[in-house]
Amino acid sequence: MLKVLWLQSGGCGGCTQSLLGADPRPLFTELREAGIEFLFHPAFSEQTGAEALALLEDCASGARPFDILCVEGALLRGPAGSGKFHLMSGDGRPLTDWVGRLARQARWVFAIGSCSAYGGFSASTPGNPLEACGLQFDAEEAGGLLGSGFRSLSGLPVVNVAGCPVHPGWVVDSLEKLALEGLSPTDLDDFQRPLLYAEQLVHHGCPRNEYYEFKASAQKASDLGCLMENLGCKGTQAHADCNLRAWNGNGSCLRGGYACISCTEPGFEAPGHPFQETPKVAGIPIGLPTDMPKAWFVALAALSKSATPRRVRENAVEDHAVVRPPIRKTGLK
Repeated sequence: MLKVLWLQSGGCGGCTQSLLGADPRPLFTELREAGIEFLFHPAFSEQTGAEALALLEDCASGARPFDILCVEGALLRGPAGSGKFHLMSGDGRPLTDWVGRLARQARWVFAIGSCSAYGGFSASTPGNPLEACGLQFDAEEAGGLLGSGFRSLSGLPVVNVAGCPVHPGWVVDSLEKLALEGLSPTDLDDFQRPLLYAEQLVHHGCPRNEYYEFKASAQKASDLGCLMENLGCKGTQAHADCNLRAWNGNGSCLRGGYACISCTEPGFEAPGHPFQETPKVAGIPIGLPTDMPKAWFVALAALSKSATPRRVRENAVEDHAVVRPPIRKTGLK
């Protein structure tokens, strides 16, 4: 059995809460049958206080082997690099020290969520007074707490299972791929995210794709139209499979009527504008699809709008379909 040691650092605990929603099978059953078990998790384990600290010390010293270190939440290096903004309860040592010691003993290290991957919301305050960072990234820059050259005992860098919160399936599938097939650097993208979810865009499978194709845009939050042009949606830029791998079996931000805020990307938490507004220059959104030149987008948008069916154009600015798809009689028997 691969043994997982999980620590929670500077964050809200939302990734653990999300993980408990793993489906279709219960989390612990799914992991156990793949040969994975928790050695320690602050929210799941029975050990507390001195017993938990003794377990962590044994792991950090190498006396008790474990396989996977998962860290949830940003690493708080302040003040002045001391790490004293976040001390281990009952121990008094900075959590950053604990993470560094445990990472050196782990065969694999996973950053769970965007805070642990890049710094996230804890790093978003101007000037970053908490000196928050990710395990191996500080926003988009390689480095973080462990340094860009860090490699776990397996030879891999930190695996960044980014998201805010992370989708439970991304965590479960990443751990299971490791247990059943193994992970290699070619399984990760440039931000060290598993390609099993990061090779897709949130745009793929979006229920509003017909409106996007015709550039039929919503004007307000309740409208059915595409949210990219006016309401801040970054689904064409965000690396994740949220609309192909539903949350809780049937949901996603866009299926719920909310714009994608690109929470798997570094720096998403401080975009420089309200989340549900699209900044523009000369009427053109500044956040265009990742692989489309601006000139192409402008030309295709004009062409698409000129060909928009009445049904799509009118329904885009309504909260329900006011024009239904026509029924075409073919005369075939």
